Amino acid sequence: MATAVDDRPVTEPAASAPTPKRRPRRRGRAFPYLLLAPTLTVLGFMLGYPLYRLGVFSLQEYGLPQVFGQPAPWVGLDNYRRVLGDSYFWTVLWRTLAFCFVNVALTMVLGVALALLMAALGRPLRLMVSASLILAWAMPPLSATVVWQWIFDTQYGLVNWLLDTPGHAWLADQLTFYLVATIIVVWMGVPFVAITTYAGLTQIPDSLHEAAAIDGASGRQRLTSLTLPMLKPILLVLTSLSVLWDFRVFTQIYVLQKAGGISRDTNLLGVYAYNVSIGESRFDVGAAVAIVMVLISVGLSLLYLRGLIAQEGEL
Repeated sequence: MATAVDDRPVTEPAASAPTPKRRPRRRGRAFPYLLLAPTLTVLGFMLGYPLYRLGVFSLQEYGLPQVFGQPAPWVGLDNYRRVLGDSYFWTVLWRTLAFCFVNVALTMVLGVALALLMAALGRPLRLMVSASLILAWAMPPLSATVVWQWIFDTQYGLVNWLLDTPGHAWLADQLTFYLVATIIVVWMGVPFVAITTYAGLTQIPDSLHEAAAIDGASGRQRLTSLTLPMLKPILLVLTSLSVLWDFRVFTQIYVLQKAGGISRDTNLLGVYAYNVSIGESRFDVGAAVAIVMVLISVGLSLLYLRGLIAQEGEL
């Protein structure tokens, strides 16, 4: 018996709509701040409270009588007017800025030059130079200053022996005093710049240098047109950090002054604030000087952040 064939087209079952994928659960925006909260709390306690007390001292009349329990009268901005109206303060400020500029320039030039030298050396010599730089950088500022003080000692110093200038007092003249201080500061700052710059040099592909050499670029052209522009973000950070560090130099100047150097003509801002506070027991005026230093440091930090943001926008 013949069966009827169904000629109706077979319809496929409708495809089910794709189920939307569940997006990964987002953490709250406050989560990163919660992770930073312990560190920020410790920093706020260790730095914020002393800074607050410093600001209070700068708005009061605070000397030895107040240290021994007498009430501190509130004088408002009188201490700041006294500081900003003192011509010697401005002399010390411009001297500090000039000292900072010279030291930062020397540190950056010598550090970059040493990094380029390390890139050109073989592995054994490069390791030896790197170890020497790390040892110099790891030496505490006080120890380094004392060693250099002995080197420039009036009677038994190595420099006087080499130059055949017995009895020459390097720390008794303003110019030679800053020469010694600059040597110490630059000697301690160059290792960090050199090692960091060398690390940046290792990230530049060799193929770029090879292509530039094939195109006929000289070594100087490759340095100025290829290497330094690619190191610009690193050099910007190093320069900004060096400015902040050298602006607040204290140990080197203070120790050299105590070793027999002149004080009033060699004071920098940090040493000046210390001498006014501790040496003259004018804690209120010294606090005002310190607050001015903090404000200048904040301004320099903002310039540093602005440069970083601009550099990020160029990348």
